[in-house]
Amino acid sequence: MPSYAGAAARVDFLIKTYKLVVEVKKTRKGLDAKAIGNQLIEDIARYKKTSDCNTIICLVYDPEERIANPRGLVTDLEALEKEVTVKVIICPEK
Repeated sequence: MPSYAGAAARVDFLIKTYKLVVEVKKTRKGLDAKAIGNQLIEDIARYKKTSDCNTIICLVYDPEERIANPRGLVTDLEALEKEVTVKVIICPEK
């Protein structure tokens, strides 16, 4: 992946045939909705720069329900980008 803001990235899953990136996150102490959102914003910006990606699926595992408004986070992240398709899944769903 190309560097973004001076840092290189590692993609969790890249399926080149489908130009699909899957990014996986897990909430924990210190990694709440704001931090997850910021990380995903950076990831999306980085991944859209590559020709290997036109769809990004973000899977967020939140077993302790640290994300108070998961629907809001999903809506915000999915509306962010017009150059690539972004799908955000937060589970378990409330």
